[in-house]
Amino acid sequence: MSIQTQRRSVLKAAAIAAAGVAVTPTQSLPAASAPSEKLNLGFVGVGGRGAANVQALSGQNMVAFADVDDQRAGKMFEKYSNVQRFRDYRKMYDAVGSKLDGIVISTPDHMHFHPAWAAMQMGLHVYLEKPLAHNVHETRTLTNYAEANNLATQLGVQRHTRDNMHRVVELIQAGTIGDVTKVYSWAGGNRGMPLVPKNKPPVPAHLDYDLWIGPAKFRPYHPSFCPYGWRFWWDYGSGETGNWGCHILDIPFWALDLKYPTRVDATGPEVDPDRSPKSMQTTFQFPANGNRPAVTLHWSHGAPKILKDIGASENGKYSLEKNNNTLFIGSEGMLICSFRSRRLLPQSRFADVQPPPQTIADSPGFHQEWVNACKGEGPSTCDFSYSGPLAETVLLGNVAYRAGGFDWDAAHMSTGSNADAHALLKTQYRKGWEV
Repeated sequence: MSIQTQRRSVLKAAAIAAAGVAVTPTQSLPAASAPSEKLNLGFVGVGGRGAANVQALSGQNMVAFADVDDQRAGKMFEKYSNVQRFRDYRKMYDAVGSKLDGIVISTPDHMHFHPAWAAMQMGLHVYLEKPLAHNVHETRTLTNYAEANNLATQLGVQRHTRDNMHRVVELIQAGTIGDVTKVYSWAGGNRGMPLVPKNKPPVPAHLDYDLWIGPAKFRPYHPSFCPYGWRFWWDYGSGETGNWGCHILDIPFWALDLKYPTRVDATGPEVDPDRSPKSMQTTFQFPANGNRPAVTLHWSHGAPKILKDIGASENGKYSLEKNNNTLFIGSEGMLICSFRSRRLLPQSRFADVQPPPQTIADSPGFHQEWVNACKGEGPSTCDFSYSGPLAETVLLGNVAYRAGGFDWDAAHMSTGSNADAHALLKTQYRKGWEV
């Protein structure tokens, strides 16, 4: 058995033990490769968001980078010139996969699943940017595989570690505003429905465009969707809901211990078959859970109307505060918050309320959580067992907008009688990328 194989075996054994399963490794690990040592990491996508992930994990051993765009990845290539480079992540896996402990994936949505799936099958731990995958089937597949194989995972919902987020969750779970039955969450702005390209410029020499397309539908290159505008094309992205949904819905998911909805409905502008909308409104119904009653969660791309009503009752102040994104409505009051601020409403009722005890421990850092999890030091806070259902819910909202509402049977992944919705749960891959 090679040293790296032994290393991975013990790292996996440590992760399993952290999950509560008794494991006795059959071989000892060489001292130079002890779990306390730095992880050996590969990175798929190192431009844009990928550059931030490289920087956050630069204290580990960076073994290899894979990126289809030499120019977009150029700063990281230059800064870490000793790291081996590839354009095709598959060639990177073939060349150095046996040396790695984990993979960090920061690609467009349509290229999340394939590199993550291949890495997991190699026994590698995975850090993956939101919304986890491009469709519901991919999301559930990765979630189930990670759990079945005791792999350490983390979804890039970095705001989860903020102190304000912790205090919001504690307030809700302490019953400060009573039983919560309604939540409104929203993202501002009106991004979506990009212009359809009219010209067909040549593919830049610094970009391997065919690899960028990967398993998705081929469209002629245009700079309006590559390198970034892809987010608002259904073939490659998941719109502003996919962009912000996992970050913002993390707040009610965590505070109310939500998992899978049982009903999903959505409204918005006329559906375009190719492009995501500038606005939409989605409603998720979640069943009661223990002492928590059933919850209706409203998600909006665009501020919800209820904010005007609250603003009128609170002298207009709260509807004008910037950056709020979530409103909890309980039997005893309300809580409105952003990632960095929180306020109990009405003010007069809660003026003298003391905060509950702090029950959520400070995080060592979002990326460090994943590093620790890879070494068997407990699961990360946004591992796929938590963030998989969160991401799946976000994507189900897009399905309902595009195909109409449906009853969601999470156990059987069924949209009931809505066959159009069922068809959007899974993507047909381009030839050569079948899984």
